[in-house]
Amino acid sequence: QVQLVESGGGSVQAGGSLKLSCSTSEYTDRTMCLGWFRQAPGKEREEVAVINRLGLDTHYAGSVKGRFTISQTYDKKTAYLQMNNLAPEDTAMYYCAAKSGSSYYRCSIRPDEYPHWGQGTQVSVST
Repeated sequence: QVQLVESGGGSVQAGGSLKLSCSTSEYTDRTMCLGWFRQAPGKEREEVAVINRLGLDTHYAGSVKGRFTISQTYDKKTAYLQMNNLAPEDTAMYYCAAKSGSSYYRCSIRPDEYPHWGQGTQVSVST
């Protein structure tokens, strides 16, 4: 069973930073792709960043590029999302998700293609 648990969310002032963590179950071909997604009330779930955990190819949403960084531990059991220069528009529930993939292919940025999800961690950015 694939298990994902997010942590590290909280409230922060605009311009501040947070680092989210995603603890994962043992790495398998079912979790080759790992992504961070977010969803604000009344809005669709959207990509934040994805990583191919073997090939290390990454993709960032344009709104966070240059501010957020996705990474993982060498054993692939923990993934991170470092968020810098946070703004109120970053306020959302942040989810860690995983799907099968291949090192030969780029990971999908579509949340509907990710079957495994954590419970989410709330990030609130105030002015």
